[in-house]
Amino acid sequence: MFWVLLLLLAWAVAGTACTRLCLAAVRAAAVETHDTDAGREHDLTLYEAAFLSGGPARVADLTLISMARQRRLLLAHTGWATVVDPKGRDEMERSVIGAIGPEGQSRIEPVRSATAGADAVRRLADGLVRAGLAVPDVARTTVAAGVRQVRAAAVGVPALGVAALLLPAHSEMPRDLIALWFALPLTLALSCLAIARVEAQPYARWASPAGQRLLGALTRRTAGAGDERTYLTSVAVRGIRAVGEPELRAAFANRDAYWSE
Repeated sequence: MFWVLLLLLAWAVAGTACTRLCLAAVRAAAVETHDTDAGREHDLTLYEAAFLSGGPARVADLTLISMARQRRLLLAHTGWATVVDPKGRDEMERSVIGAIGPEGQSRIEPVRSATAGADAVRRLADGLVRAGLAVPDVARTTVAAGVRQVRAAAVGVPALGVAALLLPAHSEMPRDLIALWFALPLTLALSCLAIARVEAQPYARWASPAGQRLLGALTRRTAGAGDERTYLTSVAVRGIRAVGEPELRAAFANRDAYWSE
């Protein structure tokens, strides 16, 4: 009957993981719905749109691309960034220039990482959270951690089931019935993952429901305008895939090639 102990362990693993995810989703929902009117009068800046769409890294990408299109920063197709105009026009640009360093040249990826972690981006994030437009770090990370734990349970339960089936038979319990018993906690874990994919996914994003509404309004408002702001809005919302210039796309494609040179 040692298989019963493994079954109890499987239920404990699946039950604990699903409970943690459900509690995290409930807490996230409470944070998100405390103010359904959040941001109705807020006019998103491009940096705010970038953060709500893709987080700190998207803000860094937008800043780099914006400066490159203004010819104040050179982004080479080899993955290097070179300062042309050392005077940043706002906090984000000054963060980029500071991350490049006094030599005026650096690989793009360390610049991107340093800019994403700069104080200017943190202040931007804090302001969006206070306005009810961004998901707080705690709400986002606890749901993500809960999903990871349920995924681990979905792998661990079958492993325990296989271990139980490989044990020498000490009872008259048929093996297919043992497998059926282990299928129950596995079904619980998989069902929880399926529900989380539908219900908890919005809380894993950077933007709250109010922030997502503003992003949608911003996209509709700038669609078809055909100017520089429309281009940068597209980059803020969609990321690097919205970049049309081949050289800029190549610069970001090669940004990770630190050790190849």
